[in-house]
Formats: sequence, structure tokens, C-alpha cells
Amino acid sequence: MGKRAIFLDRDGVINSYAYNSDFGTVDSPSTPDEFQLLLGVPEAIRAFRSLGFVVVVVSNQPGIAKGKFSLELLQATTDKMVDACWGNIEAIYYCLHHPNAVLAKYRADCACRKPKPGLLLQAAKDLDLDLGESVMIGDGLTDIMAGRSAGARTILVNPRKCYLCDALAAKNVMPDFIVANLAEAVPIVELIGSRHDPRLSNPLAEGGEFDSFVASNFRTQPLQQPDMRPE
Repeated sequence: MGKRAIFLDRDGVINSYAYNSDFGTVDSPSTPDEFQLLLGVPEAIRAFRSLGFVVVVVSNQPGIAKGKFSLELLQATTDKMVDACWGNIEAIYYCLHHPNAVLAKYRADCACRKPKPGLLLQAAKDLDLDLGESVMIGDGLTDIMAGRSAGARTILVNPRKCYLCDALAAKNVMPDFIVANLAEAVPIVELIGSRHDPRLSNPLAEGGEFDSFVASNFRTQPLQQPDMRPE
């Protein structure tokens, strides 16, 4: 039997989004200085580890493909994240591709870019993970779709009213739970870890309304993108 994992999206779950003055957009942080950890994240990740879950970050990071930052800046930002989370992140998987990339090297319709489940499947293979006993936590539609496709349970982080609900319903992809931040996911994961299925008391599992339920030292290896393009 494989290990249980908590899969975490990065931006909007672990750290806040950053305003990019060059592009006039709110997007992923482009530099370590722009990387700002969200409140309670290190404590939540430590709690997941104490509950027996491996913590894995799975994130689309097309900023290099779009010419917004370099691989070296992404590595430095990643190192800052790992240090800020007290070394409790077991592994990190990034998809660097984008179908409209300005850099030909990263222009691909790959199998690893969420909503496809490639990052989760690769992590499960590398780390001997049981996807059916694992949880995907993210703040976007693509996170929930990837988690469902991989066979994991899903938690949507949404600190405001569920503006994604119409999109989720249109795709027929419902998260098992909605929480305001990562810290609120800890008691849910604790119930999952104890083998009690918290969905029994979850109104989303019974067709309820979305907004009725709101509830070892690691150093990153070189960010070599696995070849996950369709054959």
C-alpha cells in the first residue's frame, strides 16, 4: 500500500499572488522578493506531516514559457518557499509548458499541465503514493479537475464566495470540500487520515449549495521538466 499525500497548488494556497507592473496583471510571483507566504501555511503543512501525509507541491508555472522570469528566479523562489515552510515539503513538481509559449522549448500541449493529472501521476510513481488515499488542495478549477482525474479527494481553497461554482458545475467537477484557507483544511485531512469519511456530513456530498459549507529537510533539485508530451 502506497503512502498518502497532500498535493498542494502553490499560488493562492501557499503564497499570495503578486502584481506585475510590467505586464499590468496579478500573477505568480516572478522573484523571491515578490513571494509572500499566506498566514498559517507553515503550521498547516507541519500538521499534514504529523498526520502521516507526504506533502507535495504540484503547480503550473508557465512564467518562463511566457518570458516573464528565468529558471534561476523560479529556483530561487522555490528555495524561499521551502525554507518558509520549515523544510516540510517532500517534493515539488512544476509544469513549465504553455500551449502559446513565446519560447519554443516550452510550447506544448503536454500531459502535465493541470487540469490534466500528469503531475500527480508522476509524483505517485516517483514517491509510491496511494492516490485514492490522497488529497488535492487548490484554489482553482484546474486543481479540482486534476485531483478528480487522478482519483484523489479534493479541497477548494476559496476565501470569498464561490465565484468558481458556476464553472465547476459546468464541468461537472465538484470539490469534496471548500475552505477559506489552508489552515481550515487541517481538521478535514485529520478526519480523512483517521479513515472516517467526512463527506458523510458534508452538504456538498448530498447535493447542497456550495456556499453552505465553508469550512526531512528538502532542497529542490534542478527543475528539469519531465517529458510528458503525448506520444
